[in-house]
Amino acid sequence: MQDRIIMHIDVNSAFLSWQAVYNLQRGHSLDLREIPSAVGGNQATRHGIILARSIPAKNHGVKTGEPVWEAKTKCPGLVLVPPDRHLYMKCSSALMDILREYSPRVQQYSIDEAFLDYTGMEKRFGPPLVLAGRLKDRVREELGFTVNIGISCNKLLAKMASDFKKPDRVHTLFPGEIKDKMWPLPVENLFMVGKRTAKKLRSMGILTIGDIASADPDLLKYKLKSHGLLIYDYARGIENSAVFPGYYMPMKGMGNSSTIPFDVENTRTARLILLSLSETVAMRLRYSRSCCSVIAVSIKYSDFRHCSHQQKLLTPVNCTMDIYRTAARLFDEAWDGSPVRHMGVRASGLDRDNHIQCSVFDHPRYAGNLQLDKAIDRIRNAYGIKSVVRACFINSGICASLGGMGSENWPVMSSTL
Repeated sequence: MQDRIIMHIDVNSAFLSWQAVYNLQRGHSLDLREIPSAVGGNQATRHGIILARSIPAKNHGVKTGEPVWEAKTKCPGLVLVPPDRHLYMKCSSALMDILREYSPRVQQYSIDEAFLDYTGMEKRFGPPLVLAGRLKDRVREELGFTVNIGISCNKLLAKMASDFKKPDRVHTLFPGEIKDKMWPLPVENLFMVGKRTAKKLRSMGILTIGDIASADPDLLKYKLKSHGLLIYDYARGIENSAVFPGYYMPMKGMGNSSTIPFDVENTRTARLILLSLSETVAMRLRYSRSCCSVIAVSIKYSDFRHCSHQQKLLTPVNCTMDIYRTAARLFDEAWDGSPVRHMGVRASGLDRDNHIQCSVFDHPRYAGNLQLDKAIDRIRNAYGIKSVVRACFINSGICASLGGMGSENWPVMSSTL
């Protein structure tokens, strides 16, 4: 059997790069990628998180996920731009269209990265390294942004390789290169090793990926359960999953939330915000061809107390109104009447939508509502997220698609709607 050739394509500073290219195509003279800049929220509306930053901003110490005020302290001249989900989806789609020209097996792993199974394609497009170089150059020339490409015999090592020196680079990480290229890296650089796991590993004297690979697997299992054995295999480059054509993310759930720039104190406003959040969650479910069997609602009060409520469904769904009805009921059960500053809707227990069997207990209009949702999705994908808006949001002062990467258009308003 021929050894596999897997490529991992990762967009460099995706959100910021896409916004920079969009601006340049519309006559802007300033390239956001060349100055200290970031995609993030607005402190005035209590949305203060950095989602992406340029390399000059990174050199000033700006980090993704940190509050805007903290980033501004490190870099007073930081240029902030708001997120634009529709733009990101269009750029992502254009990239995937190019990748599918080189293999029928392309798996979109997230909005800005994908795996490409190049096995057997060498006779048509040339050696992997040659094709990867041409591919990254083509993306830069035709789409205006840059990518890193990692090449290996499996998805894990290809993904690790694409994280090496950036931007606009091609790297390999085959089994024979693991010792020199991967083992000296710190433990947190290994895929599936987060902050908590890294802290536990360091407390055990395990500091590098090589240390994980040479550790006693029984000790790792004792300290980290089954996850310890997983990262033990990963540290040795062992991973054999297939490249799934289409859009596939190994997620347990997906959700959206929003910090509201005013305190929500009445049911009508809360319901509109829940509907807006349910809209974007349901769209993401349908886009990934998934349904959910569990819906949860989270609440953060103005005094920063938290509470949440969830329900398991009889039949998995991805219809907007079904998710909203459940979310509204859960909110009513959980809310104690105190002012609310943050709300979230999350869907979990995911399954592929072609595996779902409706029951006699489903809403009688479920099939029709789902077809309507899909039709609206197609319109929004072609003409923008604001091309079709529910009438209840008109003159409400509330954005019809909250959460995620959507551009949340909050006006200055009071809580007495």
